[in-house]
Amino acid sequence: MDERILKWLYDIKFAIDEIESYFENQPKDFFAYKNNLMLKRAVERDLEIIGEAVNRILQRDLQFENKISNARAIVGLRNQVIHAYDNISDENIWSVLINHLPKLKVEVVSLISHV
Repeated sequence: MDERILKWLYDIKFAIDEIESYFENQPKDFFAYKNNLMLKRAVERDLEIIGEAVNRILQRDLQFENKISNARAIVGLRNQVIHAYDNISDENIWSVLINHLPKLKVEVVSLISHV
């Protein structure tokens, strides 16, 4: 595997780990998330990093579109967070955290471990 792609996979893993660390000492509660501006901004920043890393991976090797589920949607979310910040839905971001990040983490760890 290209060493740049491996670096970006690690960037994704570290960003996911960071998001998980925000909830280590508290249960994942949507309303607590929604009312904590600093937490929301931190999560959004990590989602930007994840989306940018996926984008770079796809630019380098399009085959990763089949190896990372919803790769294009991940890049799309990154673009939304950066460029359409005023249309970000707390519910949408929360859904990503609960439903999609765990799967992405499994896929990324698997890709890293097969190096």
